[in-house]
Amino acid sequence: MARRDDSVTSANGADIQKGPGVRPGPVMGPGRHGAGFGGKGPKPRNMGKTLKRLLSYMRKYRSRMIVVVLGVLLSSATAVAGSLFLEVLIDDYITPLAGAVNPDFSGLLRAVFTMAGIYILGITASAVYGRIMITVCQGTLKSIRDDLFEKMQRLPVKYFDTHTHGDMMSRFTNDTDTLRQLISQSVPQLINSAATVLLVVLAMLFTSLHLTALIIVMVFISMRVAGGIGSRSAAHFKSQQKSLGEINGFIEEMTHGQRVVKVFCYEDEAKERFDRLNERLREDATKANTLASVMMPLMLNMSNVQYVLVAFVGGAMAVSGMGGLTLGTIASFLQLTRTFSMPVNQVAQQFNSVVMALAGAERIFELMDEPPEADEGYVTLVNARYSEDGESLAEAGERTGMWAWRHPHQDGSVTYTRLAGDVRFFDVDFGYDQEKLVLHDISLFARPGQKVAFVGATGAGKTTITNLINRFYDLADG
Repeated sequence: MARRDDSVTSANGADIQKGPGVRPGPVMGPGRHGAGFGGKGPKPRNMGKTLKRLLSYMRKYRSRMIVVVLGVLLSSATAVAGSLFLEVLIDDYITPLAGAVNPDFSGLLRAVFTMAGIYILGITASAVYGRIMITVCQGTLKSIRDDLFEKMQRLPVKYFDTHTHGDMMSRFTNDTDTLRQLISQSVPQLINSAATVLLVVLAMLFTSLHLTALIIVMVFISMRVAGGIGSRSAAHFKSQQKSLGEINGFIEEMTHGQRVVKVFCYEDEAKERFDRLNERLREDATKANTLASVMMPLMLNMSNVQYVLVAFVGGAMAVSGMGGLTLGTIASFLQLTRTFSMPVNQVAQQFNSVVMALAGAERIFELMDEPPEADEGYVTLVNARYSEDGESLAEAGERTGMWAWRHPHQDGSVTYTRLAGDVRFFDVDFGYDQEKLVLHDISLFARPGQKVAFVGATGAGKTTITNLINRFYDLADG
């Protein structure tokens, strides 16, 4: 580790040894990037952990989410009840009326109205939980944006020097916007699908064990295929969001520096670089969306094959008298098959937005997990005034126009040294990268009110020195 020899100059030229990380005031200070900053970024998270962390933002809406879950369960139960009611409708009402001389349709009408009431109840439950999820979604996004902006205020200057402004804006806009559909639609859809599948499986077991075994085999095959496609697509969606941030950063940089581009005739080079970034975004987006787009038609066709197999096997079992299947039972089981396939297909349809949202959330949490500015100092700049004897300094609770360094000692005593305002560099070494120094043995001195000009070619270190004066960065040595 490089040697640190920080000091504060008093009015009479004496130096106060500060030790590592001394801050010249209660807000600004060294150690802004913390240990290890600028090295390797955080490792890619598991999608499950990212989703869990995202859902943690919804905890304060716990009571509303309970209502949402109840609404989802009620909506799922009405869908399954409708499928089971079809067996009763056919076997107990329609089939007897088919052979009657003077059919009485009153019972059939009551059954139809009962069925309509069940579906109306399900529609109402869906409308209620959908409306609640909009409120939960917007509140959650607000909390995420608040935390993201609050974290940005605590990041070191080095982070902003090593990341484009456009990429940071992309995390606030594009990446955050991808979460809207995930929270408002995909999350309740996942709950709905899980509840529907569970209830449908129980209803299938109650209706026919043999046909249920066939459905489970088909679903296992479908899930294996979907899992393989999903794992490959997730990586491409992460690359897509990263490429989108890079191209936004480049556009912001070129727009802000358009005069410089014109002066130095950089138009062709800028267009060539933009074309490379745009081509990379096209490749990542094509790969991600190609795999995601395959999911929906694949799952839909497999559900159609599943439906045909159930109809064929169920019909063969009914003809042979196996399992005691009736026409109403087969019709009800086929409807259950459709009800079972529907949530699976809906999840496949939402797959594109879910993976994109999780990729965006991962980028958001990467920014939130960046190490904040560290304050390791103990010498503080405070307001001061002279004591009654007119010789020693004392700390003041209000603004006095006089500043002093407050320096605590190990024995519990505190000394105050008036701030002279001199700027002194002694044998300073510095590098933005610890492995590559850009300033070597820099020494300079300036008194309060003195005008000092830094003259040199671009890259000579003029801005770097002014950054060090403001203590935006730590020294490597000196």
